[in-house]
Amino acid sequence: MKTLKEKRANRSDEQKKSIFGYGMYDWAKSAYETSVVTAILPAWFTYLFIRTNGSAFTLLGDFTITADIAWAFATMASAMLIAFVSPALGIIADRTTIKMWMLRLFTIIGVIGTIALAIGGYLGAGAWLWVWVAYFFANLGLNGASVFYNAILPHMGDEDEMDEISNKAFAYGYLGGGILLLIHLVMVLSLSGDWVIPFTLVSSGLWWYGFAYYTFKHIPEPEVENPLEITGIGHATKIALSELRQTVKEISKFKVLTIYMIAYFLFIDGINSVTALAGSFGSAVLGIDIGTLMLVIMIVQFVAAPAAIGFTKMAEATSTKSALTIACVGWCVVVILAVGFAPLELESHSEYDVQLTYNETTGEYDVMTISDPDDLFGGGASDKAILAVFDTDAASMPTMEVGDSWSDDAIAGSMSQSAIDSGFTGLFSDSRFSVSIEGSPLNDSTTVGLDHPTNIGDEAGDGFAVWLRDNFWAPYSFSVSTQFLLLGVMSGSLLGGSQGLARSLFCQIIPETRSTEFFGFFGFFGKVAAFMGPFLYAFVGGFFGSRMALVSIALLIVAGTLMLKAVDVEEGIRVAAEEDLRNRGFYAEAE
Repeated sequence: MKTLKEKRANRSDEQKKSIFGYGMYDWAKSAYETSVVTAILPAWFTYLFIRTNGSAFTLLGDFTITADIAWAFATMASAMLIAFVSPALGIIADRTTIKMWMLRLFTIIGVIGTIALAIGGYLGAGAWLWVWVAYFFANLGLNGASVFYNAILPHMGDEDEMDEISNKAFAYGYLGGGILLLIHLVMVLSLSGDWVIPFTLVSSGLWWYGFAYYTFKHIPEPEVENPLEITGIGHATKIALSELRQTVKEISKFKVLTIYMIAYFLFIDGINSVTALAGSFGSAVLGIDIGTLMLVIMIVQFVAAPAAIGFTKMAEATSTKSALTIACVGWCVVVILAVGFAPLELESHSEYDVQLTYNETTGEYDVMTISDPDDLFGGGASDKAILAVFDTDAASMPTMEVGDSWSDDAIAGSMSQSAIDSGFTGLFSDSRFSVSIEGSPLNDSTTVGLDHPTNIGDEAGDGFAVWLRDNFWAPYSFSVSTQFLLLGVMSGSLLGGSQGLARSLFCQIIPETRSTEFFGFFGFFGKVAAFMGPFLYAFVGGFFGSRMALVSIALLIVAGTLMLKAVDVEEGIRVAAEEDLRNRGFYAEAE
């Protein structure tokens, strides 16, 4: 029996291109997953949402919709649709040669949705809804493509090659996504214009399809053990439902696989929810600006690439299950730590959103804001009241371009004493902003709005964040950007190992002859997880706040990690091998 090293050395040029092509698809789609889903779009969506709705609006009484919760619902909706069609798609793909065709189809859907996101930059009050819908279709394409992309993996090599091929593909993804994100980061920080953010979205879609073309060209359609002619959509649906029912009946034969899929459902639910919602949590809850968010996500990409290879070595030295368990425990620590992230309390005059400095020469107040008021303030009642004062009492100010760093676009004006005396600063009390008066002949004062990111302590889960801020973040001068950077480094070191090893372990315990069928169920569990995680976040967050929503995600990872201990990998491999022998013998007799 050849060793893994010997198999690497004896691969044909076609096999090498095929394996490289498999990795290139991860390189391609990661542009969407990093630049769009995690880095740029959450902050941009938050900006568009707040511009129209203010901090939040309520539905059904006390259920509060904030930008991060609206984002969670969009993620949930697309995943839910794919969750319920992926098993049937998997069964059809097992009986016909359409894996690569379906991979290309869903890729095209995702790319069109990604490019359509850019149109939101040129719309008015409905921009956030357009982006919400376009994101739904882009995510639909990504989730659908993932079903067939994962199903191709067992056909890329032997069982003992799965860890290497799977984790190397993830490593390609982290590097590819990181490189494009670096380009986008330079653009956002150095260029101005309303076109910058839309351009990054369009380029992400073109990157996705452009590099995926190599995959389509060099990976042949995997052979089907028992091909079946499909005469139409109705016929295909009938076969899918029939075999789906049969698979459900037979799943009890694969006890180890069943236990693993439940464990996978739980821990991957938590992990994917963290990666999908981290950007919106950072932007909407912690007040992280888009430049910092992009920098952190880029660090995640470049840390994750070597970490994925490191977890492969760990799996070779111990076992896939042991390495995966270590990664899941690490994720539990990361999420609980994120619950305790908190912006430091404002100290200096220059840290406030609006700074009023008394000018003895003019007898008025020089006004400095960290952005143009028309961009800084949105559609909420308190925002409109503040803007009304600016419109009548403050000098005209230039427009900040979407995506610019607020600190780089500080602008100045002036305001009369009468405007201050009329209660201008009091308007900030119920807002998400802060104002500071300095040098006043009367009294210097500051006001931090109720919804300002630094104003925490009123919602469930805030106590832990306040305690960490008072006892660790503030004493050691850990700004919220530094805290988020810590999250990025820790997440990056775990992301590649957890995702790659989870997929690899599944490959080891499923029959190769029914790979797409079982990957359909794997996709079903993964997509239901992708639906349930954001739903849980939105539901808990709507009633109890975003920090408690993160706690609920952490509990999912803990439960999945505990159940992973019950997975007997050796027994799962044995049962899968027996199933392959039966199927191949049956097909041979049929011929």
